[in-house]
Amino acid sequence: MGCQRIRRIGVLTSGGDAPGMNAALRGVTRKGIALGYEVVGVEHGFQGLLDGAFRVLSLRAVGGILQRGGTILFSARCEEFRTPEGQARALARLRQESIDALVIIGGNGSFAGALALHQQGFPVVGIPATIDDDVPFTEHAIGFDTAVNTAVWAIDRIRDTATSHERVFVIQVMGRDSGHLAVAVGLAVGAESVVIPEFHEPIEVICERVRRGRARGKKHDLVVIAEGAGDAYHLAQQIKEQTGMETRVTVLGHIQRGGSPTARDRILASRLAAAAVEAIDEGVCGVMVGSGGDGVRLTPLEQVVSERRLVDRDMWELAHVLAI
Repeated sequence: MGCQRIRRIGVLTSGGDAPGMNAALRGVTRKGIALGYEVVGVEHGFQGLLDGAFRVLSLRAVGGILQRGGTILFSARCEEFRTPEGQARALARLRQESIDALVIIGGNGSFAGALALHQQGFPVVGIPATIDDDVPFTEHAIGFDTAVNTAVWAIDRIRDTATSHERVFVIQVMGRDSGHLAVAVGLAVGAESVVIPEFHEPIEVICERVRRGRARGKKHDLVVIAEGAGDAYHLAQQIKEQTGMETRVTVLGHIQRGGSPTARDRILASRLAAAAVEAIDEGVCGVMVGSGGDGVRLTPLEQVVSERRLVDRDMWELAHVLAI
């Protein structure tokens, strides 16, 4: 769907925060101003649409945020927006504020909200940002690279104490109901097993890897489990019961969502943000901008919300092959 004549662009961050969201906000603001638009930030995501939490973003307002984690516009869940009444209120607020198009930075849930606005005729463009990396039609989402590096940094330190005490460590990473983060982290740290929701492995297979490693003189074992794949403490107990080895659990939790974004995430956020504003400027809306190959690609929001990015089984299997 083409965009109408645009003078004022709104931008919001929604769902779970991801490192690089601020870089995307900076990119949308500065690219928008460069093209002659006024850019308005919406605080607290879709809730801010309902509450009228708007503020104009100047060049200086987004200065010094490229390296900051989180989101200066904040984020919040909003059940009311899921209702027809909530969406009507949001559209009324946008019209009242004379906002002509909206850039939404977030994950799958955020794009479902973006699609709802698009289907009611409001110009919207989405930018993928989630450490879960489960958004389809993009090579990666903003925040994923930083989350992987944060988890690897932490696990490299866990390995030191695991070796000192000759223990098995079960480490839970985030990802909601997706295993993308766990697979990338597991491969990067050389984990003996990577447990994810998408592919089932019997506990006996996991324990046999631990036994084989000890038989050839390994002093530690790392098992990475995605949060959506089950209880890390139950898994650790099973390993202990079947191998007789001392186990410990570390839940990395929200440390993975914070921190300064990597250079890769800053660059990705800047490129996608500029592409989102360019799409609006060219009259293209109702799409998500994603990375692919050497450039940026546009995908209709209907396709984005109806599909799911699948975990690469070859990558998951490679992690286990290299950990033999």
